[in-house]
Amino acid sequence: MSSQSHSSSPTDIPAPLLPLLQLLSSVFLTLQSTFKRIPGSPIIVRYIKSSYQDDPWRSLLEVLLIAFAVRTLLMGRTRGEGAGKNFIKLTEKEIDELVDEWKPQPLVDEPSDLDHLTLSTVPTIYGPNGARVKLSPGGKTVLNMTIPNWQGFVENEKMKQVAIETLRNYGVGTCGPSGFYGTIDVHMKLEEDIASFLGTEAAIIYAQAFAAVSSVIPAFAKRGDIIVADRGVNFAIHKGLQISRSTIRWYAHGDMKDLERVLQNVEREQKRKGGKLTKKFIVAEGVFENDGMMLELPKVLELKYKYKYRLILDESQSFGMVGAHGRGITEHFGIPASEVDMILGSMATGLATGGGFCAGSYHVCNHQRINSSASVFSASLPAMLATTASTAISILNSQPALQSTLQANILLFRQILSKLEPLPMTESGVPSIGSSSTAGSMPPPPVPNKDAIIHIPSHINSALIHIFLLNPPPTTEAEEKLLQEVVDEVVSKSDVLITRARRLRGQEIFEPEPSLKVCISSSFSRKEIEKAAKGLREALVKVCGKKR
Repeated sequence: MSSQSHSSSPTDIPAPLLPLLQLLSSVFLTLQSTFKRIPGSPIIVRYIKSSYQDDPWRSLLEVLLIAFAVRTLLMGRTRGEGAGKNFIKLTEKEIDELVDEWKPQPLVDEPSDLDHLTLSTVPTIYGPNGARVKLSPGGKTVLNMTIPNWQGFVENEKMKQVAIETLRNYGVGTCGPSGFYGTIDVHMKLEEDIASFLGTEAAIIYAQAFAAVSSVIPAFAKRGDIIVADRGVNFAIHKGLQISRSTIRWYAHGDMKDLERVLQNVEREQKRKGGKLTKKFIVAEGVFENDGMMLELPKVLELKYKYKYRLILDESQSFGMVGAHGRGITEHFGIPASEVDMILGSMATGLATGGGFCAGSYHVCNHQRINSSASVFSASLPAMLATTASTAISILNSQPALQSTLQANILLFRQILSKLEPLPMTESGVPSIGSSSTAGSMPPPPVPNKDAIIHIPSHINSALIHIFLLNPPPTTEAEEKLLQEVVDEVVSKSDVLITRARRLRGQEIFEPEPSLKVCISSSFSRKEIEKAAKGLREALVKVCGKKR
């Protein structure tokens, strides 16, 4: 019995391990005591117990996540120099040789001969810009027909005083986007003024017209949607179409028959493929920036309703220029603006201030406030540009005589130049080809006027006039140089400043042909219009006539 009582049981702890277990127990009790002194520790303990009891798999997942986080923190940020089976270790000499041989790609291409020509011919204006400017200090004054100053707002004294007063009260910039401390009372008033002026439910303003056009389109059209666009649209629309990643279908510039053909093809393609419904848009300009032609809006609206499309109409050029009060081509054709889903416009072009806008329904405008990149991320319009734009709209509303003067100046200018066109214009402005009451087509067919050297596709009511050569030189560079000779001749002999249309060669999807660009203003007198038109006509005959 004595020997059995002294024998050890299988569960006895070996004597050598007792000190180790006592140490571990002491450490555990110390850690437990320390943990309990941490504020909030009982809450953590209760959370762990309840979590394990309710969902042990969740506890396991949390432990794994904590272990992964610890491993990530302890792991080096980059691999060692010798890491990787394909790693090649170079000597200092080899590294220096590779650095010496490396040649970075240039950020921009070297300027071409055409770029050099463009840069060298940009005039410098001394003093304030406007209808009459000086090209040298103390030099002679020339008539400025290069800027879109349709109603003479650039030099309007009332607008200047409003700008000065606003600058003193509000400062310069807003220092924030519209949705983040960037909206002030004058912005809201301008949006109300634009909507009331055009006759739409609402409007939203942007700090830049280009950004407005290129942001509104992708705010509504996404990948998989269909956009049918005129081939003659401006560069801002090109960017908007590109950003939208939608399926683009092009129709011939100003050709309503081709537009219907494209719409029919899209409809047949959708019926053949089936699938879900997609959003469909027609995108065009009121007066096209690249040639001054006018959209045949009644026909476009007819097709829009027939084939169930939404219409995005860019009136950046026609707003402030066309219509009895400058409301654009909707007023010109007597069509309510509400018939157009989205009307885009430029306050820089039409009102001589700055920024752009989109007018339409409440839903259309509110959607852009949180979905249009230019509205969400760009600083809002400076206050003085908003107040001057509201003032300009008030002037357009109250002084319709400005539009009458502008249209009279356009007609006079076109009549004088029409002697160099294929079909001369009558005194009443009866259309020649490309200048009818609806959009024209370019280029015209051979014509009876043997002295014709130019073609003007711009609409007869468009203050933006593009002049194209009927028989241009074989290369674009040669044609641009020839047109620049005309520009130089006009300014030197007639004291009239015009310009070549500036193109983004290599960046536009469909590059327009070179042309002369002339902007008519209601602030020009009849005598000035006659002098400018005759001077340009003589320069064209002198420079281009001898090249025939």
